Amino acid sequence: MARRVHQPLENEEFDFILTMAGGGPVLAYFCGSWPKAVEACRAMDTIVGELAEEYGTRLTAVRTDITRCPGPTRRYGVAGAPTVVLVKDGEAVASQAGPMTREEFRAFLDAHL
Repeated sequence: MARRVHQPLENEEFDFILTMAGGGPVLAYFCGSWPKAVEACRAMDTIVGELAEEYGTRLTAVRTDITRCPGPTRRYGVAGAPTVVLVKDGEAVASQAGPMTREEFRAFLDAHL
């Protein structure tokens, strides 16, 4: 995972990252640690890291474990992993559940940034 992707370990850290983004777009990438989710989430880890590097200051990326940060998981209605939620000013503006290719992920971001 690229250094540009934050990995909060608790709800408060997630909220702090949102605050530090100053209302700018935050890509909240929700992953899971149960066997069925691990494979799909690992595949997306690389894509999220690459796109976080590519988009640079236009986007803050946060990789969030559903079981470690249940607050944001509930707040944004995340029901499974992997799920991505694009957050602006603390509000979800777009979300996508399930694995995506790099091209699909880029199209998702470009449509909503």
